[in-house]
Amino acid sequence: MRILELRVTPIAFADPPLLNADGLHQPHVLRAVLELVVDDGRGGTVTGLGECTGHAFQLDWLTLVGQHLHGRSVFDTSALRLLVDALLGGAAEVDDSPEASWRVWSDRTEAPESFGTAPLPASAFDRRRVYSALEVAFLDAQGRLLGLPVVELLGGRVRETVPYSGYLFYKWAGHPGAADDEFGEALDPEGIVRQARLLVDRHGFGSLKLKGGVMPPDEEIEAIRALRREFPDAPLRLDPNTAWTLETSRRVADELTGVLEYLEDPVKGLDDMGRLAAETSIPLATNMCVVKLEDVRPAILRGSVAIVLGDHHYWGGMRGTTTLGDVCLAAGFGLSMHSNSHLGISLAAMTHAAAATPLLSYACDTHYPWNRSSDVVQEGPLSFVDGALAIPEGPGLGVTLDQARLRAAHETYLGLGREHRRDGDYLRSFSPDAKLVLPRW
Repeated sequence: MRILELRVTPIAFADPPLLNADGLHQPHVLRAVLELVVDDGRGGTVTGLGECTGHAFQLDWLTLVGQHLHGRSVFDTSALRLLVDALLGGAAEVDDSPEASWRVWSDRTEAPESFGTAPLPASAFDRRRVYSALEVAFLDAQGRLLGLPVVELLGGRVRETVPYSGYLFYKWAGHPGAADDEFGEALDPEGIVRQARLLVDRHGFGSLKLKGGVMPPDEEIEAIRALRREFPDAPLRLDPNTAWTLETSRRVADELTGVLEYLEDPVKGLDDMGRLAAETSIPLATNMCVVKLEDVRPAILRGSVAIVLGDHHYWGGMRGTTTLGDVCLAAGFGLSMHSNSHLGISLAAMTHAAAATPLLSYACDTHYPWNRSSDVVQEGPLSFVDGALAIPEGPGLGVTLDQARLRAAHETYLGLGREHRRDGDYLRSFSPDAKLVLPRW
């Protein structure tokens, strides 16, 4: 049961013009699909799947590690972690502090123009991202070899279905020069409510999260109040991605006390999050200032957060995510799950990890409803029932790659001639005076 080959295929798929604190989603998302081909010990092969960001440097790192996987046991993920660290680490000093990593927590990182090839040494944060992508493919292959779903390899299921939250965005009606999309414009409270009604009616979501940091805070307060009127019983969340100062965060928290389920990353850094937490009864959540286990202790000492959003893409894979659940339980934190634009392989992995994590205090985030029509798995689009996703059936992740769709998505990638995601540049191409410095208000 030795590894024969790793195939890394960059892909691109359509994305609506969603606004965020960094700018505007470009017309296509860049992702990568991993295929880990393994000898099954019986004269055949199985292929484990993974999905991750499609930045050029991520592809370079994965390709480099892939060149050293042939002949290794697919069950030895400990050796995989050591291999990634050995190949991508180095003697040079790398800043892995929360201050250095707070802006590289997600796919939305805007890579410098100089990143024509992967920079080395990679930070510990980026090494975890590479390991995490590979670990998913390793576990998928293990499950296929053993005839078991991945959730059983993570310790077994503690729930059969995983709840997800409806993810709301301010957005343009369509990309400039293109037709309006099915969701239409959402630039005011009425538009946000229409969008929420569509997602709830279509997918049954019981909780709703608004991506803030886009409009002046008073307008986002009014959007939350409009959602509360339309959905009186739904837990509501607001995430401005550190677009506010501490003073503004205090004012918004005062306005929305008793309305929000939680407020996510309103202000930058553990110190100011701790100051705000001491003055509001609204629980504060993060996926920007607690991004690794070393951040947990200072977060506890400062009282910075009540909820951590895990993500198997950078918390050390699916096993790292279940470990985070145990840490949050010990620390007294709640746990949810962060998301960025993704397809069915990532959604399946999220679901298996969440299903095996005893502590899951809040419904998980997901961008999948915005991208589901572009899925590259044969079982897709995957369907939410009453806002939840059942553990995919079958061995491994329970999803199968559609090779024709993969080829088409790869051809789209090649046709773009683009290797990085740049939301800020895209917005400034239409609004040259756009102010994207954070904090903004």
